[in-house]
Amino acid sequence: MVIQVEDIVDALAEGLRDFRRAPQYGLFFGAIYALGGLFIILTASALQMSYLSYPLAAGFALVGPFIACGLYEVSRRIEGNQPLSWSAVLGVIWAQRGKEIAWMAFVVLFVMIMWMYQVRLLLALFLGFQSFASFGEFVETVISTPEGLMFLAIGHVVGALLSVVLFSLTVISFPLLMDQDRDFITAMITSVRAVVASPVPMIGWALVVTVTLIISMVPAFVGLLITLPVLGHTTWHIYRSCVLPEAPADTVQSVDPSPSSSSSAPAASA
Repeated sequence: MVIQVEDIVDALAEGLRDFRRAPQYGLFFGAIYALGGLFIILTASALQMSYLSYPLAAGFALVGPFIACGLYEVSRRIEGNQPLSWSAVLGVIWAQRGKEIAWMAFVVLFVMIMWMYQVRLLLALFLGFQSFASFGEFVETVISTPEGLMFLAIGHVVGALLSVVLFSLTVISFPLLMDQDRDFITAMITSVRAVVASPVPMIGWALVVTVTLIISMVPAFVGLLITLPVLGHTTWHIYRSCVLPEAPADTVQSVDPSPSSSSSAPAASA
């Protein structure tokens, strides 16, 4: 359904309450995300490719919706007054391994590969195939040369476009697949329709997520221990605001973005 900025604010408050009610789960999934980011950066450094640290960190943020699947289940159980336990939460995640959410994980991985491919392509186009002894040398080259500044500008534009595409495909689809028995194509269509129906609040939420994750990554990814769970719980509540409960006809419905519409339209055929 169509949502307003106030709905995003309310969802953020509810996400913060969920984290406070069950902080152990949020800290656990936040730690996994933070450690994964550190592993990627340290690996790049060990392979003497530290100049890729920034694009790798930015690209790693794209897998956030997949890591947050456990947080969606926690919020779902809190919302339904169901008991919380590690076996229940982890069991639901494990049960998804052979279901449609695995295809969504593939979509996220594909976009991340495209992200890194465009970084390497732009590096070759603007900076040649020169190597950098350190990340500091890479930064100095990027910010002090015309070619480096052009690489930085175009890279961010292309990255922003990829991020908007992935956000539109996943902001609703991951929690939808956790909550209902849907195919991943229908989930992605529903997610895109939710963004199209409420572009201002949804893109605003995307900006909040992006800025929050960037700030959280600065102190060695430590900030993700708190911000990832809050963002994950909030995403669940945004999903609940955008998507109507499952209808008897076995269809997911969302409100037509047209103001003149008086009835909801099917998000997609199953």
